[in-house]
Amino acid sequence: MLNLKNEFIMPPLKLGYCNGPGGDVNSRHLDFYRERNRNIGAITPEPLYMDAGLRELPTQLGIDNDDKVQGLMELTSAIKENGAKAIAHLNHPGRMANPMIPGNYFWSATDKACENGGAKPEKMNREMMAKVIKMFIDSSLRAEKAGFDIIELQMGHGYLMAQFLSPSVNDRDDEFGGSFENRMSFPLEVVKSVVDIVSIPVIARISGDEIIPGGFHVQDMIQFSAFLEKAGIQALHVTAGSACSSPPWFFQHMFIPRGKTWEFASMIQEKVNIPVIYVGKINRPEDIDLLKAEKKASYMAIGRALVADPDFLEKYFNKGLIRPCLACAEGCLGGVKAGKGLACVVNPLVNTGLKKVKPVKDVKKYAVVGGGLAGMQASIILAERGHKLCLYEKDELGGQFNLAYLPPGKEDLKAIIDYFKAELELHKIDIIHKEARADDFINSDYDAVIMASGARPLIPPVKGLKEYFWTEFLNDDQLPEDKKIVIVGGGLIGMELASKLIEGNNHIIIVEMLDELARGMEMIEKAMTISRLKSKGVEIYLKHKLVEVDGRSLTMEDDEEQKKLEDIDHIVIATGMKSYIPFELSGDMPVYIIGDASKAGKAQEAIHDAYKLAVSL
Repeated sequence: MLNLKNEFIMPPLKLGYCNGPGGDVNSRHLDFYRERNRNIGAITPEPLYMDAGLRELPTQLGIDNDDKVQGLMELTSAIKENGAKAIAHLNHPGRMANPMIPGNYFWSATDKACENGGAKPEKMNREMMAKVIKMFIDSSLRAEKAGFDIIELQMGHGYLMAQFLSPSVNDRDDEFGGSFENRMSFPLEVVKSVVDIVSIPVIARISGDEIIPGGFHVQDMIQFSAFLEKAGIQALHVTAGSACSSPPWFFQHMFIPRGKTWEFASMIQEKVNIPVIYVGKINRPEDIDLLKAEKKASYMAIGRALVADPDFLEKYFNKGLIRPCLACAEGCLGGVKAGKGLACVVNPLVNTGLKKVKPVKDVKKYAVVGGGLAGMQASIILAERGHKLCLYEKDELGGQFNLAYLPPGKEDLKAIIDYFKAELELHKIDIIHKEARADDFINSDYDAVIMASGARPLIPPVKGLKEYFWTEFLNDDQLPEDKKIVIVGGGLIGMELASKLIEGNNHIIIVEMLDELARGMEMIEKAMTISRLKSKGVEIYLKHKLVEVDGRSLTMEDDEEQKKLEDIDHIVIATGMKSYIPFELSGDMPVYIIGDASKAGKAQEAIHDAYKLAVSL
């Protein structure tokens, strides 16, 4: 029995917070988990590498030697301060170790590299298998010594154990390949070796389905689950996908349908006599209610929702207003991939060092100009601190982010606008629905103006360019059909427009000056969007620029030649944004410029910029 104080578990999210390659616990780890140890049954820190040559991140936590035990004891103590238990997640990545990290090595059930990139692995022999088993045993004993209450063994997600299980990877012709019984044998040896050596519960994380045609599927995992139960596993953590072949499922990206992992978990739960942990985009109160009522879930893993709002569970219990996780992977995965460590688009306190909100003694009155993400965030924080303010917005609250959730698969992004609106209402912030002008602030009682007026489209100087569109086609009621459309600009906005326009059976041509599409777009979204566009026959011209428009004829050029595009019905300009300042103030009135009004960027930058200013005033 796991004997947790409630049914909620935090799963292993990669943080990348170590100070260099040592793999040691530091204050960033402790602070992150302390902020989230309330109201939860157990916390699983990020995957712990069992050998320095098996890291997924250069800054990953380790459990590879006894010198790490003292730091891990500090970590488990911090996790347990409010009654949560600590789970050690042990994973051998096999061929999915990071090829960019010096000293990493790559073993697998096969000698084939991941088809999506990676190093060519060595096909494991029996001696290698024995070393892996010893690695799991040693790491499990260290985990128990360090105060972990439970050990979780990674059996899924395209890592080493799943590489043995998967018929798409395991091409062996010995006793560890071929039939499913043979492919299960080595993973089951690992499980039994750990169960036999430790005195704490051992659970397993499995992919209920690899979501690839040649991989294993849920019926295979039902069979495997029965063997895991027999081997002494005390709970099954059921996820989906593979880090190699189906990363959007592995990361539960916003493009992935909500609830599919829950179906796999439910099917497995019906066939075993041990608890099943449900996971995957459980980030709304209604998700928890559904899993309790319809799936009779024993446990639920809440991950990125606790990154976005550390008080998610407290607010669930008490019907509070929850800052939503958007499942965008922009801050969490994007921050880790960029080498900065896990951050969050909607939560400015994650990995930034910014101060928490504190009440002010000297109350002032501010005018916030612009009700986009930056303007709303600044207004909310100023109100929380006790300042007085008015928010000027002549159009709809949300600004240009009202366009962000219109492309296919991005509907979840609307949640942050709804949240900010609810916070504005909760704080009874005075919203003035008019265009702010300089006259509004001359001889006024405002102490300062905060300019959050956003950005406007940047239109290139193209000969003959007179009629063009920007983002109008994102709206369903303005979506053209069966037209030939040129999109000038293959950045984020251009890609989103193309993704929307193909729904109208339009012939799309993208003209991009740079040598790549979607520069700066989150990597999973980028890969899925480009794949979707190519499958629909979108024409793409890189390192080209539009130089002339003559009626329905367009001329573009690269370094070598010009090319004409004929019979074009519409031109869409998506060549970037420029900051917009609607007016300037003379005199002594302080003006603070935030968000896109300061520098056109992404939602994370706008929200964090606004928070940083508002906590400092």
